[in-house]
Amino acid sequence: MTGSRQYHIGLERGELAEYILLVGDPGRVAKISALWDAVELERSNREITTATGSFRGMRLSAMSTGMGPDNVEIVLAEVMEITDQPTFVRVGSSGALQPEIGLGDLIVSIGAVRLENTTDFYVHPGYPAIAHRDVVWALQTACRERGYVHHVGLTATASGFYAPQGRQMRTLPVRYPQLAEELRRQGVANLEMESSALFVLAALAGLRAGTVCAAYAQRIEGTFLEGAAKEAAEARCIDAGLTGIHLLWQMDQEQDGDPRRWSALIGGRGGEQ
Repeated sequence: MTGSRQYHIGLERGELAEYILLVGDPGRVAKISALWDAVELERSNREITTATGSFRGMRLSAMSTGMGPDNVEIVLAEVMEITDQPTFVRVGSSGALQPEIGLGDLIVSIGAVRLENTTDFYVHPGYPAIAHRDVVWALQTACRERGYVHHVGLTATASGFYAPQGRQMRTLPVRYPQLAEELRRQGVANLEMESSALFVLAALAGLRAGTVCAAYAQRIEGTFLEGAAKEAAEARCIDAGLTGIHLLWQMDQEQDGDPRRWSALIGGRGGEQ
């Protein structure tokens, strides 16, 4: 801490809401907050940009983590120090690994393969990285309500972008060049760099967390989104995340924040959709 503020995120208690959208790219925070009814706080420190405001009666925040699970660890550790019971929804980008996932489709994660070692400093290597079922339900419901093509499945979280994801390079050796194909055979839906850290740390703290990602690349086909199509996919992903976290807030309000009543709600309303 520096005074009353957390060292990296530059925030103190009261400046963050209990409902938080996490993004990698700092520029995405402004795209999210532009959709809100009001913005009460904007702050940037290092690669971490934060906005807090209100959207349809809900107080919420959007924060950038930068790229990678190590950055997520820093942000979550500091956020947990100045909030009480936050809910996290990651809005991100990823590479699709299954042929039926098209460029621009959305993927809601049910859990993540831990291909990073940041979380090994918290838990046993066999500890699972699982998205909270409430958040999975809310994000899937949001995608359905908005009419977005989406998939629900396992995500793999790598510690880096090039060799850690099996991308071959001209100048550097890659230890696992067949990684993407191996993950495809194992039924993994997509590959990114943040979700497993989010899921593990949130679970350890007894918090809700989940992820929705847009497919910016089709790793099996070797194709990529560009230009207006990429911007449209990002907009859909932001909308799904914002709709999903608002749905969680609404349900919390209706149930007075009692998590014990969630299973019955999800098993009924959610299971029928």
